[in-house]
Amino acid sequence: MDLLGPIHDILLVSLGSGIILGSLGVVLLTNPIYSAFSSGLVLVRISLFHILSNSYFVAAAQLLIYVGAINVLIIFAVMFMNGSEYYNNFHLWTVGDGISSVVCTSILFSLIATILDTSWYGIIWTTRSNQIIEQDLTSNVQQIGIHLSTDFFLPFELISIILLVALVGAIAMARAE
Repeated sequence: MDLLGPIHDILLVSLGSGIILGSLGVVLLTNPIYSAFSSGLVLVRISLFHILSNSYFVAAAQLLIYVGAINVLIIFAVMFMNGSEYYNNFHLWTVGDGISSVVCTSILFSLIATILDTSWYGIIWTTRSNQIIEQDLTSNVQQIGIHLSTDFFLPFELISIILLVALVGAIAMARAE
């Protein structure tokens, strides 16, 4: 998307903060259905990131595959869970939660330190005859899109149906016990 610099920056910051808040919602919300919906909103915002960076095919694939299929299956599975069993065994804070929060916090701070110490403007693009190699990726992405919508359309749809049947079968087997 060709936007002015300040508008692009405002959209970038709002999408980034929305992804961070949505990710926190996925992790911190105790109700699994709210967590699944928050995951869907994060995936939608990630696809908006792709639109902002002019990757329209990747954005469409993100919306169709992750939001349209995977997140719907997650919500479907969560809605079939037995909620009373989940809330009966629910403890607010355990030792494992403390250990994992310390590990995740240390990873977060190490990533922040790495990002701040990296010289992003010093990265040099590898060029070939005055053309950036990324231009070759555009044709590859177009080729992938053409193959997915023509040659591999039926196998792609069959795999999605098989995954749906497997999920329904797993839920039926779990509810029988």
